[in-house]
Amino acid sequence: MNWKKSIGVLALSSTLLLAACGESSQGAEDKVTIGVTQIVEHPSLNAAFEGFQKALEDAGIDADYQIENAQNDTSANTTIATNLVSAEVDLIFANSTPSAQAVASATSEIPIVFTSVTDAVSAELVESMESPGGNVTGTVDTQPEAIPNTMKFLKDNLNAATVGMVFNSGEQNSRAQVDRVKEEAAKVGIEIAEASVATSAEVKQATESLIGKVDALYIITDNTVVSALESVISVANDNELPVMVGEFDSVARGGLGAYGFDYFDIGYEAGEMAAQILAGEKTPADLPVQYPQNVKFVVNQNVADTLGLEIDESWNAEIVE
Repeated sequence: MNWKKSIGVLALSSTLLLAACGESSQGAEDKVTIGVTQIVEHPSLNAAFEGFQKALEDAGIDADYQIENAQNDTSANTTIATNLVSAEVDLIFANSTPSAQAVASATSEIPIVFTSVTDAVSAELVESMESPGGNVTGTVDTQPEAIPNTMKFLKDNLNAATVGMVFNSGEQNSRAQVDRVKEEAAKVGIEIAEASVATSAEVKQATESLIGKVDALYIITDNTVVSALESVISVANDNELPVMVGEFDSVARGGLGAYGFDYFDIGYEAGEMAAQILAGEKTPADLPVQYPQNVKFVVNQNVADTLGLEIDESWNAEIVE
C-alpha cells in the first residue's frame, strides 16, 4: 500500500479538514490511502463521509485520507480527479454524482466507491445495478418508494395541485429525479412547475419565481439547491408554503417532511463495500450497487405547527423539532 499525503488544491471545509487531520499518522507503512472527492459542502454529504469513515474504522482499516472539495466548481472537480489519480491512492471515495463521474473518467484502474448518487446507470458509472462491470460501485441516494410516497402525501394531505421544484438542470443527478417526480406526479394528478438554477446564488430568485403558481415546493437532493436551502425556506415561510424535501438533514433545516434515509447510513454502507475491496475480498465489479436499507418518514413538528398542520398518526412519522 502506498502512503501519500497532500494538501487539497482547493478550499477544504473545516469539518472535512479536521477529519483528515484526525486520521493522519505519518510513517505508518500498513495504512491505505483513500482519495476523497466531494462536489460541495452541505450537511448530508458531510454525514455520508462521516459514515464512510466509521465503516472503515469498524472494519479495522487503518486509512489516511486525501480530501478534496470542489466547492461546486466543475473545472475544479475535474482537476481534483486528475490529482487523486496522479497520487496513486489505493481507493477513491466519490461523494456525489459529478464527483463520481469525474474520477470514473480519470481512471479505470483505481477502485472507486461512490455514494450520494441518484441514478448510477444513467450517469454511466456502472453497467447495471446488479453487475457494475468495472472499477466503480457504491450506494445510491434514492429509494424506489420515496418519490411516489411524497407525491401521494402532497396530494392526499396537503391538497396540492401544482408543486414547484428548484433544481440545477446541469446536474444529471437532479434531472433524473425531476423526471421521476413528473412521472409519479402525473399518476396522482399533480402538475410540476420547474425553476432551474446554475449556482447557489440563484436559488432565492428561482424560488421567488414560483410564488403564486404553486401550492407547495419539493426540494430533491440537488447539491446546488440543498447547499442554499435556507433561501428556499425563507421564501416559503414568507408565503406560507409547505416544503417537502428529499432527505432528513433538510427537514431539520426547515423542511416540512421527507421520505428518506440517513446519509450517514448510505455512507456507512459504501464504507463497508470499500473495506471489502481494500481487504482484497472483493472487487468493485463483484459488488452490486446498493439502495438505502432503512427508509422512513420524518416530519418537522415546528414547521407543521407553523403551517397549522396536524400530524396524523396514520402517517407513521418520526417527529423532529
